Amino acid sequence: MRSRSPSPREVGQPNQVQEPYSRARKNPFFDGLLRAEDGCLVLHLISKQPWQPEHFSHHPFERSKIGKTASFAFTDVQSHFSFDPNEPIEANEKPPTVNGLTSPTSAKSFRVNRRKENLSTVSLPQSAASFYNGDSPEFEIVASCPSINKLNSFLKATKDEVNAGVPGRFLHVVMAQDVPDVGSIASTITYAFYLNEARRSDQICTVPVISMKRLDIRSQAELKWLLDSCQIDQSSLIFVDEIDLSYYDLFGSLKVVLLNGNKLPAKQEALKQAVVEIFNCKEGESVYPWVKTITIAEDSSCCTLVAEKFALISPEILAGQGFSRLLLAAILLDSANLCSPQCSLKDKYMATLLIHGSGRFGCNGLYQLLRYKMYDVSDLKVADILRKDFKKWTRVGKPDSTGSRMMASQIGMSSIGVPIAQLLDHEDTSVREIKYFQHMEKIRLLMIVSGYYDSKKNFKREILVSAESVELMKNLLFFFNASTSQLPLKAIHQPGLGEEMQAFEIDKVTSRKTIEHLLEEFGGTSKG
Repeated sequence: MRSRSPSPREVGQPNQVQEPYSRARKNPFFDGLLRAEDGCLVLHLISKQPWQPEHFSHHPFERSKIGKTASFAFTDVQSHFSFDPNEPIEANEKPPTVNGLTSPTSAKSFRVNRRKENLSTVSLPQSAASFYNGDSPEFEIVASCPSINKLNSFLKATKDEVNAGVPGRFLHVVMAQDVPDVGSIASTITYAFYLNEARRSDQICTVPVISMKRLDIRSQAELKWLLDSCQIDQSSLIFVDEIDLSYYDLFGSLKVVLLNGNKLPAKQEALKQAVVEIFNCKEGESVYPWVKTITIAEDSSCCTLVAEKFALISPEILAGQGFSRLLLAAILLDSANLCSPQCSLKDKYMATLLIHGSGRFGCNGLYQLLRYKMYDVSDLKVADILRKDFKKWTRVGKPDSTGSRMMASQIGMSSIGVPIAQLLDHEDTSVREIKYFQHMEKIRLLMIVSGYYDSKKNFKREILVSAESVELMKNLLFFFNASTSQLPLKAIHQPGLGEEMQAFEIDKVTSRKTIEHLLEEFGGTSKG
């Protein structure tokens, strides 16, 4: 019988019990950055000059004096902290000194906050961060971002200038199409910041104007989360309902930079003579022949083009996590996570360059989180849910027998992604909130169109109709009965609605465009 040769580890180590594997980091330049001290969490990070690696100072947990290095075990790190969860912890590191000389580095600060939301229901892809801390850790570490600090200073200065009336300067407004999505708002903010950095002038005040009402941001959960996550000072943003552009146009001091389109929104069409630049529009689509500065779209996200411009003049701006996240989020949503047929190689290249902005989520996780926020209404009020995707229009009916025109019919349509029953159960006063929303929007007829997938993955289309009067409701139902082939309805019994509000299930797959067309047709014929 052959004897087994001893392994190299066994030679010279008789009867020695093998110690568990220990992964100790002696080098202070590795990423050990936690220190428990008097129940407080202190984080230190010294950032080098732009585009140089960041070095971390290492401070192991000091629990007791241990002669030998303890073995590493997976534990719940968050359970070791005993600080007040309602008190955010701040940590700053001063630049170190070497031989009495200050090192040419800049300090970076951190805040440790209790996470306000539970992300465990979001289908985030697996990552090292989720393995160690779970999908929704109790605490989050927020690092300061020099790029965002610089952006916030720009936003505050421009708002102060606008509040003072922009004396002795031209108002250079950057605004996008009337589509309040992440890509539109991110490109408006960042391109205005780029123009301010690239074209500094004492004669021009460059201001981003968000093409939506400030109140409407509450219904855009994904946008609000992104702005908070990027640490953007929302109080310094200027929304379209907070500035009278016609005043500056009247005195000839207004200049407009138009993003993502070839034509101003209908409400701002009177300002078309003030347009001096169009950024990211289709070739040959410009309707303002006097505009000389035009950037043609290249089948890329608008934020891809903005990021490219920053990479050419101030690449260090893109190194900040908050700033890169703002651009990256817009690129991912515009390109359907880089999978859309319209996604260009430049989109993919720029998303790779901005990957630092994805943080612990990764690109896929950031996209999934934003998509989840787009359809999550759990934290919204009923009015915010209805305002999230809302449009209204006015139609004047045909003259009656006396030749006089009937009253104008104000009609509104809200699109939601949850069942009608879930909307009505969202709050105890949901029915009252729907009527109040209808009253505030001054519409005689409100159509709430629901589209969702049931537990069997079947698409369902439901509608909730709220009319100003019983007579108007009867006229609408009579009109729908005459259009049964296009809109076959099946009544849904919902207690407590009353005669002026009724719910229906549409018995066939029907697009929102079809419903909108029928409402426009009804608005031109209604006499209710």
